[in-house]
Amino acid sequence: MCIFRGMSDDIDLPMEKSMANPTKGTQPRYHGASLGACIGDALSMPAHWFYDPQELERTFGRIDCYMAPPSRHPGSILWRSSYAPTEPEFDILGQQRRFWGQRGVHYHQFLAAGENTLNLKLLQLVLTQVAEHGEYDPGRYLDAYQRFLLAPQEHHDTYVEECHRGFFINLRAGKKPEKAAVAEKHIGGMVAVIPLYAALRHLGHDNAVARRAVLSHVGLTHAGPLVGSGAATLLTLAAELWEGVQLTESLGAHLTRQDLPFLQGPLLKQAELPPERVLGRLYSTACYLDDALPATFYLALRYATNAEEGLVANTMAGGDNCHRGAVLGALLGLDAGPSVFPEHWRTGLREVPVLLSTGV
Repeated sequence: MCIFRGMSDDIDLPMEKSMANPTKGTQPRYHGASLGACIGDALSMPAHWFYDPQELERTFGRIDCYMAPPSRHPGSILWRSSYAPTEPEFDILGQQRRFWGQRGVHYHQFLAAGENTLNLKLLQLVLTQVAEHGEYDPGRYLDAYQRFLLAPQEHHDTYVEECHRGFFINLRAGKKPEKAAVAEKHIGGMVAVIPLYAALRHLGHDNAVARRAVLSHVGLTHAGPLVGSGAATLLTLAAELWEGVQLTESLGAHLTRQDLPFLQGPLLKQAELPPERVLGRLYSTACYLDDALPATFYLALRYATNAEEGLVANTMAGGDNCHRGAVLGALLGLDAGPSVFPEHWRTGLREVPVLLSTGV
């Protein structure tokens, strides 16, 4: 028996394999998923939330290597965002606060080439915990999450998404941390799903335990049925890929049956079209799950055998390309392992995902 540590009780759940004996031969799948998520985010970071593809191309050219963000972001709407609390126990902006309310500020202005945005740094946080303890503990993560967000000088990312702002506003209002999540509808809540699932499976947890842990993790900061439904779809795909089903086979079978939320409609036919005829036309490039997940599945179908071009196409489509790219990269990496990504992408990350102990 092995224990998944819940918020208030230790619940014994049966395990297929001991946590002390990681599954042999699965390190590449885990590393591919975690590396792919970080690559997809870091590649897109300088062009995050550019909604005009022509402006994006004029600014950067073709983005196929890591770049630092430009000093100005002409389409930035950060000036419309706000976060009022300044008390030390709730101040998640720190010195970045002075940039909020200004026009033209790049969301990630202080990040370096190859560096990840805030949500992917939070992914690194939970993966490090799982590597150290061999299991997922939501209480442990919540403690670390709060400490991390309250030290903005450590991650130096200017933009903090509304889910995190809402969490701390709820804390300030007296809610307990495990009840502080706000109802969410954005693809940013999906970035940890596949890498965390792969980490837990590699460490010997069975599908049911890994799935439950991931859903618990997502719900800590991204509440509501829409996010839960999106995570459940990704977990179903991840379980099939983990067992060796090919990405196109898994996506195709579910599209034929039309049995998974967000994986619906004529995506198989749309995958024959180039991205400029799909992204921003058939599917918005914005962050909302209703379009962002289908857009990600379109890219996964079209570029299942060419991860490099797939992640470049995602980056050049703009919008919420960081979080879309993280999910796409995780799918492609889980399917084919880390070698599917160019070496300069794998080695150029500012922080490489933690490697887990392995039985091989």
